[in-house]
Amino acid sequence: MSVNETTQHRLKRLSMRAARRGTKEMDLILGPFATEHLGGMDAGGLDLFEAILNESDHDLYLWVTGQVETPGRYSKLMADITTHAGLV
Repeated sequence: MSVNETTQHRLKRLSMRAARRGTKEMDLILGPFATEHLGGMDAGGLDLFEAILNESDHDLYLWVTGQVETPGRYSKLMADITTHAGLV
């Protein structure tokens, strides 16, 4: 997040990044989650979500489908994303 970036702009930027990932699967998983949940996250939650967006789609897909264990720092958020996507 830029020092001068407003919260509203950050939410819009993160939503856009979540919905336009590079793989359709992750677009469909992260986009709706972002739309529904980002507005209720505190700064720490937004920081963590932004960190997830910096991960590769390949890794994210493996984590969300349970093929590979999610790294500890992301485990709660990825569980929330997986549940939201109906993949549990």
